[in-house]
Amino acid sequence: MTAPVTHKIDVSRDRDNPSVATVTLNNPEKRNAVSWPMWQQLLTDLHALEADPDIRIVIVTGAGGSFCSGADMSSQPPRMHPLTQMDSINNVVLALHRLSKITVAKVDGDAIGAGLNLALACDVMIASDRSRFSEIFVQRGLSIDFGGSWILPRLIGMHRAKELCLTGDIISADEAAEIGLASRVVPADEIDTATDSLVRRLLRGAPVAQFLTKRLLNEGLHSTLEQAVNHEAMAQVDNLGSSDSLEARNAFLERRPPQFTGRWPGRV
Repeated sequence: MTAPVTHKIDVSRDRDNPSVATVTLNNPEKRNAVSWPMWQQLLTDLHALEADPDIRIVIVTGAGGSFCSGADMSSQPPRMHPLTQMDSINNVVLALHRLSKITVAKVDGDAIGAGLNLALACDVMIASDRSRFSEIFVQRGLSIDFGGSWILPRLIGMHRAKELCLTGDIISADEAAEIGLASRVVPADEIDTATDSLVRRLLRGAPVAQFLTKRLLNEGLHSTLEQAVNHEAMAQVDNLGSSDSLEARNAFLERRPPQFTGRWPGRV
């Protein structure tokens, strides 16, 4: 008897760069649609990654030639009120958005509905040229969810966001890059190389400064200019108290690449 396929979330750590973790949606026969157990597992895994001090970068991707086709509508949650069900799923996108690590969506294939918004919740998106994108909700009798109503207008503007959401149109990778939905589009056979190159560049940055910069950019979306510059000033004080700031100055004077550690005085 053939064992049933287990739909799951796979988390692996890069052998060459142990500070890099990859979260893989693994439900390829349904183009990585996320089942109810997968939502719960993804939330648990994101919390574990947040608590891991050695992880700096989290790559989110899908198995089997697709990123994510959205929620698995055939996977029934336990008996609960629909609002409670949505709150549980929404905790996943909140955990991803709040993750202090740098997050990279590696999109090869379809990113549809909640799958698209999962990718958009990451800090950077690299897509293959065979990828397709859609806020397909209205075609399913649903309104946009998983944070799309918040992040999409901020990325591509209100009118473009309305057009995508009210039509449910599927757009190509090239169009996604043109309107600012995807950070970069590369040939499908180059997506691994492009992602690795981005990760190497990210790892050269100062960890404390990256963490604070990500927080400043996220908070800046709903801050006044006065609040933003005050937050920037406090962040610079934190930077100046880290070992990375001293290392950057010494490396500049010694004309060598800096070797950042992300440590503060007194931290081992």
